[in-house]
Amino acid sequence: MSPRKNYPKNRRPKSGDDEPITIASNQSFEEDENGLWTVRKLTGSAANKPYRCPGCDQVIPMATPHTVAWLDGDEDNRRHWHNACWSKRNNRGPRTERTRNAPRY
Repeated sequence: MSPRKNYPKNRRPKSGDDEPITIASNQSFEEDENGLWTVRKLTGSAANKPYRCPGCDQVIPMATPHTVAWLDGDEDNRRHWHNACWSKRNNRGPRTERTRNAPRY
C-alpha cells in the first residue's frame, strides 16, 4: 500500500497542468559580425568520430569535448571546433594561401 498524500483542497495537483516544460539544453545562440550562430557544446562521450577544426585546421580526436556551430538557418554548413578555437575565432586574421602553405616549426 502506498502512503497517503494529504494535499490541501486548493493545492491538489491537477491533471493536465499547463506547466512549462523545461528541457535542459547545451545549445545557445551567439551573434557576431557574420550573423547569428547556433552553438552546441558536445561532451567527449557524444563525440564519436574525428573532425577537422576550421579554426586551426587540426583534427579533433574522437571522445574530445568540442563545439559545433552554424549560422542561423544554415545547419547543413555546421562545423566542429575546438572549444578554444571557437572562443578565439574573432581574434584570428584571415588565412591566406601564403600562411596556409608556410612551414610549421
